[in-house]
Amino acid sequence: MASPEGAPAPGEQRLGRVLRRHDQVQAGTTDQRLLDSAGPSEWVHTDPWRVMRIQSEFVEGFGALAELGPAVSVFGSARTPRDSKEYEIGVRIGRALVEAGFAVITGGGPGAMEAANKGAHEAGGTSVGLGIELPFEQGMNPYVNLGVDFRYFFVRKTCFVKYARGFVVLPGGLGTLDELFEALTLVQTRKVTRFPIVLFGTDYWSGLVDWLRDTLIAQGKASMHDLELFHLSDDVDEAITLVTKEVGIQP
Repeated sequence: MASPEGAPAPGEQRLGRVLRRHDQVQAGTTDQRLLDSAGPSEWVHTDPWRVMRIQSEFVEGFGALAELGPAVSVFGSARTPRDSKEYEIGVRIGRALVEAGFAVITGGGPGAMEAANKGAHEAGGTSVGLGIELPFEQGMNPYVNLGVDFRYFFVRKTCFVKYARGFVVLPGGLGTLDELFEALTLVQTRKVTRFPIVLFGTDYWSGLVDWLRDTLIAQGKASMHDLELFHLSDDVDEAITLVTKEVGIQP
């Protein structure tokens, strides 16, 4: 007996664009499987699902920052005390960047990051925090007025680079060094258009610069002109001028 017009033939199942017949017919419907709370949950820990999470982080980060305008990423230690000279300098840098026409991007945490966000916020500018999920929760500092939290370091670092015209690097630890050397590598290999990288604090950074010159370059692991990929400064106005000059924005 023929099937009524519009009804599937016996032993035939259509699931979207997929046709299944005979022993390939599946029980239930797609909606039923979606809404059914029972069943295994291991799939949320699989690599394909992680890819979807990674994709969603890129989409959310890009969407939040797409209309940010010219910005500078400021890196530095989360352990910088609020009553220290370094914290005060971070506040001055954040304020000066806003006055020069930039938004300020930091990791959104305490210490030097909070200082730069505070300066940007007090100057009436856009103060961005790109946070990261860590076992020891830091939370977003109170001076961030546009914040995005990330699960994955590499997604976060992509946003640091993609939406910045330059970098100011305050004294910091391993995380700061990671961000600094990734930026230097991207510029050196021309994966990004050249932009200024300013290391603030000659006393703090001079030992690293000496090692780059006297060991890394001396042994042929890098070239002398790689030292031109960054600037050293102890003066807030000079640091802002270096950023401003290279990206073509006049304060």
